Amino acid sequence: MDDAPRSRRKLRRIDRFGERLKNRRGSLSPSLLSVADYIDQHRHAVLGKSALEIAAETGTSDATVIRAIQALGFEGLIDLKDTLEAHIGETDSPSEKMAATTLELSNSVDSAIDFVIADHRNAMEALSSPANREAMTKAISVLLEAKRIGIFGIGASGVLATYAARLFSRNGYPSYALNLTGIALAEQLLTMEKGDALIMMAYGRAHREGMTTITEAERLGIPIVMLLGQEDTVLRKHADASIIIPRAKTEHVALHGPTLVCLESMMLALATAARETTLQSLDRLLTLRGAIRPSKR
Repeated sequence: MDDAPRSRRKLRRIDRFGERLKNRRGSLSPSLLSVADYIDQHRHAVLGKSALEIAAETGTSDATVIRAIQALGFEGLIDLKDTLEAHIGETDSPSEKMAATTLELSNSVDSAIDFVIADHRNAMEALSSPANREAMTKAISVLLEAKRIGIFGIGASGVLATYAARLFSRNGYPSYALNLTGIALAEQLLTMEKGDALIMMAYGRAHREGMTTITEAERLGIPIVMLLGQEDTVLRKHADASIIIPRAKTEHVALHGPTLVCLESMMLALATAARETTLQSLDRLLTLRGAIRPSKR
């Protein structure tokens, strides 16, 4: 049997929630239907919400939310989230996303180049939108007031967090990375202090590391600048400024160039807003480099 059709069948996701809502819509009471329609229209956001938060958004009760979910044939909120997540593709493995991407590119070098250019063009257009420019301005005002900048990112974003921390520090803005997972992140969170600001790269579901970091930042009164993949996310309510850097398709392999551009834009904006701070730091960097490795005469 040909492998390509089998791969396509494997990658095709069934919208179980959409099918059940369509089939059972007529049997739902108005209150249950309002909850079901809200979930249908805000699938990404629901992944990070509790029953109480969904109830607040729909003007119902948490009991009504659970009844609506069960009326659609799900055991509860966790079962619903697992189903939505499987269809959206937020937790697909890197191999599955690479398989979906390369299958579409059909072994063509030109199509791979076109894919990257198109994805970056889409993100750059979004980054330069009036809303994101306004958000960037607000973000810079937040960062200028901070004594230090924490940069959160895990997985591939953790590499960017390390780079950004070095980039900001060398230009006069002391920074540190929050880029570990599990209990190792707890030790990094101890470095956060009142007076800091936090940049969070948060493109997927509201996972435990991210929510713990947000909770600790809010406990310390630390403002948060978020880099997000979509506007409709529960994480946005925690942000003092949020910059949206969308990807063309969530089932495709993630490209991190647009995030890098955003971080470097923030660095240059900081340097422009506080030029003397940056120049003094770079001059000191050159002095220290000279002491370590004197120039030959």
